[in-house]
Amino acid sequence: ISRGVMRGLGHEGAVKSPTYTLVEPYETLNPPTYHFDLYRLGDAEELEYMGIRDYFSAENLCLIEWPERGKGILPEPDLEVHLETRGEGRSVVLRARSELGAGVLNELELIGPAS
Repeated sequence: ISRGVMRGLGHEGAVKSPTYTLVEPYETLNPPTYHFDLYRLGDAEELEYMGIRDYFSAENLCLIEWPERGKGILPEPDLEVHLETRGEGRSVVLRARSELGAGVLNELELIGPAS
């Protein structure tokens, strides 16, 4: 999903998982985008030491894998994406958690389903 979002925002380079660095910045057309992977996070307090709150502003887009590991530190999301494996494929559930998230879902409905 992160790779698709980055491509949709105009990023042309490689998109890698930031498993060891926790965050990977990407040059996109707009907005500045940060991809977090919190899988290896030992304690949510580590996010405070890395200055995580500085990334969350109205001007930035933050994509977060394993957000439950940052509970108590991370702000509430605008949009939740849940993936489930179903046989040979996957299902995706999107849930808006803010007005901004609802706007994103409305835009996706206008575009229609992916083929």
